[in-house]
Amino acid sequence: MRSRKELANTLRILAVDAVERARSGHPGAPMGMADMAEALWRGALRHNPGNPRWADRDRFVLSNGHASMLLYGLLHLTGYDLGMDDIRAFRQWGSRTPGHPEYGHTPGVETTTGPLGQGLAMAVGMALAERLLAAEFNREGFPLVNHYTYAFAGDGCLMEGVSQEACSLAGALKLGKLVVFYDDNGISIDGEVKAWMPDDTPERFAACGWHVIRDVDGHDGEALDAAITLARSVQDKPSLVCCKTIIGYGSPNKSGSADCHGSPLGEAECAATRILLGWEAEPFVIPEDVRAAWDCRARGAELEAAWNDLHARYAASYPELAAEFDRRMAGNAPEAWAAAAADAISQAAAGKPRPDKGVATRIASRNTLDVIAPALPELFGGSADLTGSVGTWHKHSERVTGENPRGNYLSYGVREFLMGAMMNGMALHGGFLPYGGTFLVFSDYARGAIRLSALMRQRVVWVLTHDSIGLGEDGPTHQPVEHLGSLRLIPGLRVWRPCDALETAVAWKCAVEQDGPSCLVLTRQAVPLQERSAGQIEAVARGAYVIRDCEGEPEALILATGSEVEPAVAAAELLAERGLRARVVSMPCCEAFDAQPAAYREAVLPSSVRVRVAVEAGAADAWWKYVGLDGAVVGMTSFGASAPAGKLFDHFGFTPAHVADTVERLAR
Repeated sequence: MRSRKELANTLRILAVDAVERARSGHPGAPMGMADMAEALWRGALRHNPGNPRWADRDRFVLSNGHASMLLYGLLHLTGYDLGMDDIRAFRQWGSRTPGHPEYGHTPGVETTTGPLGQGLAMAVGMALAERLLAAEFNREGFPLVNHYTYAFAGDGCLMEGVSQEACSLAGALKLGKLVVFYDDNGISIDGEVKAWMPDDTPERFAACGWHVIRDVDGHDGEALDAAITLARSVQDKPSLVCCKTIIGYGSPNKSGSADCHGSPLGEAECAATRILLGWEAEPFVIPEDVRAAWDCRARGAELEAAWNDLHARYAASYPELAAEFDRRMAGNAPEAWAAAAADAISQAAAGKPRPDKGVATRIASRNTLDVIAPALPELFGGSADLTGSVGTWHKHSERVTGENPRGNYLSYGVREFLMGAMMNGMALHGGFLPYGGTFLVFSDYARGAIRLSALMRQRVVWVLTHDSIGLGEDGPTHQPVEHLGSLRLIPGLRVWRPCDALETAVAWKCAVEQDGPSCLVLTRQAVPLQERSAGQIEAVARGAYVIRDCEGEPEALILATGSEVEPAVAAAELLAERGLRARVVSMPCCEAFDAQPAAYREAVLPSSVRVRVAVEAGAADAWWKYVGLDGAVVGMTSFGASAPAGKLFDHFGFTPAHVADTVERLAR
C-alpha cells in the first residue's frame, strides 16, 4: 500500500511534468500544497467526480489560482472527466487545462481564480449561500443543504485588500461551514515576503471572529487530518487552518525559494526531484495502485446516492419545498415571473406610483423591485453601505446577520470589491440571483469582480446610481465620467442606462433573464416619463429604439441615454421649428442593440443619414462608432465640478438648445 506521502508526491510530479512540458507555469505552490490537498480531497471533501454539479457537494476554491496544476491533478486522479491528454496539454490552445482555473471550461472547477484574493472572497459568498439555503429549506430530520466550502489561499491572496474585506464580513456572519487553508510558505515572486508582509495573520483573522488553528505542519497528513476535524467541530465561526509549508517541496535545489514560484524547474532539477521523491515512473504515467488509491468515484457515487435518497424522502414530506429547491438550483424562472415582470412594466408605463411626476431612475428601480421581488425568491440584495441612496431595499427585504440567516438582504459595509466577489460566489453556488448597489463612481473598487462575472457569465446585477454630473454638489470625486465607457468595454457585460421608469423596469426584466451580468446605471435626479406606443415599449428590450420620430425621412439622428433623452427630445422639437427633421433614438443598452439583427439596426439608425449626434453625460469616446467621424458627440471631455445639477448641465452643454445647435451645424 502506498504511503500518503507517495500519494501527495503524485500531485507534485504531475505539476512538475506539466509545467516542464508547457515551458511555463507555477510548480512551487502545487508542490508545497500537495499534502494539504491529499488530506482534504481523500478525506473530508464530499464530492462526486461522476457528477460535478451535485447540489449538496462540498465546494472547493483554489484562491491562489496560479497553482492550477494542483487542482487539475486532483481532478484527474480522483476520477473527473479530465484525462492524461488534458494534463499533457496544460496551458495549450484548446485544452481543458488553462493556465488558471476557468469556470465552465474544466469539469470540477467551481470558479475562475487567478486574480489573487477574489477566490477567498467568492468562497465567502458560497458559504453564505449554503447557510441561507439551509435555513430556508432544511427541516427536522431532513438536512437537505449540508455542505462545506473549503478554500486554499496563499500569501498573495492575503496581501490583496479584498481578503481583509472577506475576513471581516465572514467573521461577522459567523460562517461556520467555511474552512480556509492558509499556505504559509513565506515566498512570493519577489522573494521572502517578510520584508513587505509583517502581518500576524492568525491574529488578524482571530480579531475578525475566526476560529484559527495555528502552526499546522502542512506536510504532515495526520496533523492536517486533525486540523480539519477541529475546524469542522466549530460551527459558529469560519476557520483558518494555518499550514506551514515549503514552496517547491521535493525540489532539492529550488525548494523554499522564489526560483520555483513561476517558472519550470528545468530538466536537470526535474530529474533531481524525481530522485529525491523516489518517483520512478515516466512522465505522465501513474502506477495503477496509485491511481486506485486516489480514485474517489465509488465513494462519490455513494455519497450522492445517499443524498438522493434523502431528497426523495424530503420530497415526499415537503413536495412544494423540494420542487422550489430544485428549481432554484437549476436556475429556472418561477412560474410567476412573466406576470410579475409584465406588471412592473405596466405600472411603470402608467407612471405609478407617481402618475404626474417624474422619478429618479434609482427610485424607479426600487419600485420595480417592490413588484418583482415576491415572484423571485432567489433574489438576494445588498449594498455597500448606501442602501437608502441606491434604492436596493424593497418592501419585502429582510436583513441577514450573523444571528439571522433567513433574510434576503445583506449590508456589506463599505466593501464594493467584496460585494462583487461574494455575489459571484453566490451565483456560482446556485439558488440565488444576487444584486448589489453602490454609486457608479465606486464601481472602480469592484471592477475586478465585475470582470470575473462577465468572464464566468454569471447572472449578477449591479445597481449603480448617481450616474453623472447630475448628482450635483458632491463634485467631481463622486461624479462619474469615464465609468460608463469603461464598463461597456467588458465583454459579455450588459450596461443599461434607462431614461425613465419604464426603461428601468424593462432593464430589470432583461437583467433577470440575461445569461450573464448586468449593470443598471441610474440617476440621482428625477426624470420625466416619456410617452410611448405599445410597439416602442416592446422595443426597449432591444437596446435602442426610436423614441421620437419626425414627419417623413429623417435628416438627422440624435442618440441619447439616461437623463439626456429628455433634452434630446426637446432638441428635436426645436429643430422641427427650424425646419430640420430629426429622429431621436433612446439607447439604454448598447450591447443589446449591437446584438440585434442588421435589419433592425439599420431601421433604427439608417446608414443613409450621416448627420448624427450622440448625447450622454459621460466620456464621449465610445459614441464615435455610432455617429461616425463626420458626426458629433455632446459628452464629457473633462471632470465635473461641485455645483447644482442644473448649473452643471447648462455649463457642459446638455441642454436642448446646445444639442439642437450641434445638429444644425452638422446639417447646414
